[in-house]
Amino acid sequence: MTLRISHRFAAALVPAILLVAACSGEPEPTQAEKVAAATVPGVPPGAIDDVKAANATASDVKESNELMEFAYSYPKEAAEIPKLAEWLDTDRATKRDALVAESRRDQAAAKKQGFPYRPHSHLQAWQRVTNTPRFLSLSSDIETYTGGAHGMTTFATLLWDRNTGEKRAPLDLFTSGAAFDTAIRPEYCAAIKRAKLAKGIQPPEEADPVFDSCPPASAQTVWLGSSDGRHLDRLTIAIAPYEIGAYAEGSYKINVPVTQALVRAVKPDYARDFLPVR
Repeated sequence: MTLRISHRFAAALVPAILLVAACSGEPEPTQAEKVAAATVPGVPPGAIDDVKAANATASDVKESNELMEFAYSYPKEAAEIPKLAEWLDTDRATKRDALVAESRRDQAAAKKQGFPYRPHSHLQAWQRVTNTPRFLSLSSDIETYTGGAHGMTTFATLLWDRNTGEKRAPLDLFTSGAAFDTAIRPEYCAAIKRAKLAKGIQPPEEADPVFDSCPPASAQTVWLGSSDGRHLDRLTIAIAPYEIGAYAEGSYKINVPVTQALVRAVKPDYARDFLPVR
């Protein structure tokens, strides 16, 4: 399930404890025991540094306190691949550590300058796009807040290649980013126009000096999917705010057909994994 930032970040968050979804044969610790275990002198409850060790078997971690809010989850299918789960756990710990460091820095600066501190956040949920015999494709919506007027939406993507036991980016499957862009540009640019019109946004008569109306798809987030569970035949380009319009426009998720032209841009090693729709 995708996590979203609400207007509660306009004010300080109510302190809460670290919540961990983990499997264990031991009795569940009491609320008081959880708070005591997570308390470090000078650090809000829950803001412990070793979250990876504390939640080594978890696939869903949530933490909220007066300093920050953090959430990171990934699906069962990813957890069942040990090497991938290890990478996701490391990514989770790295992002949490970065959030804690940035939050502490900004909290100290706010106190020194006499301004109210607004808790920062990083909310990320990995979800399955598709699971073919060769690839597990994951997408991620990321919501962050660092104390400004509003939060920010970004995206992430990854493919797990079972044939090699390695994590890949979708663009790794193509001969080059330029070849990928050339193959999908007509359909991609037309789809952006349709998406904007659906939001009631008319294309400007002249080129916008600030926003590119059709930026390279290879510079955005690419998600590969499947309709039959065997071949990659679906493609979505996720575009974050400010890329093709003002923040108020929000983000875009542009579906583009997997054409023969696109399949011709695929590296030979992956050609059999794609199926053009036309």
